[in-house]
Amino acid sequence: MAARSLAPLTALDSPLWGPSFVDDDMRELVSADAFVDACVTTEAALARAQARLGIIPKEAAEGISAAAETLELDRERLAHETAVVGYPILPLVEQMSAACGPAGKHLHWGATTQDIMDTATVLQLRGGLDLIERRLDAVRDALATLARDHRDTVMAGRTHLQHALPVTFGWKAAVWLSALDRHKERLAQVRPRLLVVQFSGASGTLASLGDRGLEVQAELAAELDLGVPDITWHAMRDGVAEAVQLMALIGGSLGKIACDVSVMMTTEVGEVSEPFARHRGASSTMPQKQNPISCELILAAARLMRNHATTMLDAMIHDFERATGPWHLEWSAVPEGFALASGALAQAEFLLSGLQVRPDAMARNLASTRGLIVAEAVMMALAPHTGRTEAHDIVYRCCRAAIAGDTTLLEALAQDDEVTAHLDRARLETLTAPENYLGTAGEMVDRLLSQR
Repeated sequence: MAARSLAPLTALDSPLWGPSFVDDDMRELVSADAFVDACVTTEAALARAQARLGIIPKEAAEGISAAAETLELDRERLAHETAVVGYPILPLVEQMSAACGPAGKHLHWGATTQDIMDTATVLQLRGGLDLIERRLDAVRDALATLARDHRDTVMAGRTHLQHALPVTFGWKAAVWLSALDRHKERLAQVRPRLLVVQFSGASGTLASLGDRGLEVQAELAAELDLGVPDITWHAMRDGVAEAVQLMALIGGSLGKIACDVSVMMTTEVGEVSEPFARHRGASSTMPQKQNPISCELILAAARLMRNHATTMLDAMIHDFERATGPWHLEWSAVPEGFALASGALAQAEFLLSGLQVRPDAMARNLASTRGLIVAEAVMMALAPHTGRTEAHDIVYRCCRAAIAGDTTLLEALAQDDEVTAHLDRARLETLTAPENYLGTAGEMVDRLLSQR
């Protein structure tokens, strides 16, 4: 029987907003149905592990495994009874046990509710990490292409939203990429800490299995291809919390990219734009508009993921050997944190793999301050002759003169005797060409890309 349908409540399960925030693949992996299926998988694996150790009869494990493969749960009943009990495992075990026939009396042997639920969550998160990694790799590939293709595309670097020094767009893309490369490392590092079985019994000592508890724990871990924890972790939630923090970190890095792109898309800047798709980003009243929709969704997701990361810090504070409430916070933070991260990565892949880059606009904006953007280059060339502080004051005076006189920095410099006493016009022309003051931007791009 199908479970009773609940009215969509949040943006993530909304038929309007949900497809924009969450991709279908992750939705399937972290859904409530997938969680219940993982609980069934864990119960059957436990039976097989215990049968191999001679703790329950082999026939019982076979019966439980067979029933698990064909089990058709009454999900409406499961939902109702979960609301009564507070957790789904007792109602699930009752239905599963009935489907197992005589073998059912050996189901859930020596286990407790949280053993099954935590292990099921870990199984979900293993699939979630795999999907996040694939999506992250796709975004990294798109950024690597941008970095490579625009290694030498000169543009204005900006600090405090003002022109600072010249950079290249390839360098900017490589800087974005560097953060995602580090997240790739973090994904690998979190796996051994997170992907461990939870099987510790009622208070965490496995007392129900006498001196066989650790054997069963190890056999269950092997059955599910999970690691074995050093000790009980059901009241120590740092592993799960770390996974959600990582999703928030990925979201923050994507948010930084989305922030930059959305500002670069402003009409006055116009250096990039999101991929064109008919009506995407369109206004209901202004036909000329192409709003940064993917950027907006990524920015919203990043902020929502931050909230879930904060929630998980609260969820770490458990009282004694089983908590009264904090665990429940994970039921929202974990699936939603992973769902938002995957959805944001999907939006970022769309955005960056089809990003429209406009080198002509970058060149126009670079020239808009008429050479002021390379004032530092002149200062550094003048400093060996006058000292750095004096050079700064001289060039500062020339910058003010260029602005006041509505002329180029080159012309203002060429009219200053303290400058021309040390630097001739040819040298000044070289110094005030932005493409000549890129430092090691190109080499930095090459170095990062060579590590892929």
